[in-house]
Amino acid sequence: MKIHLFIFALLIAGFVICNLFFAVNDDRLNTLINIIYASILFGYISFMAFILLKKMKK
Repeated sequence: MKIHLFIFALLIAGFVICNLFFAVNDDRLNTLINIIYASILFGYISFMAFILLKKMKK
């Protein structure tokens, strides 16, 4: 589980860095990029929860 938390921390750091340093000037495109990245983050959270529940079941 530790590796999953490390990957999640890297994804969050990438999200912050993307918004601070690599923001796109077009607001609509920047919003689209943020929505897609946030969807990936929430998907990974659900994946981690699924793995945790699977381990707890055993």
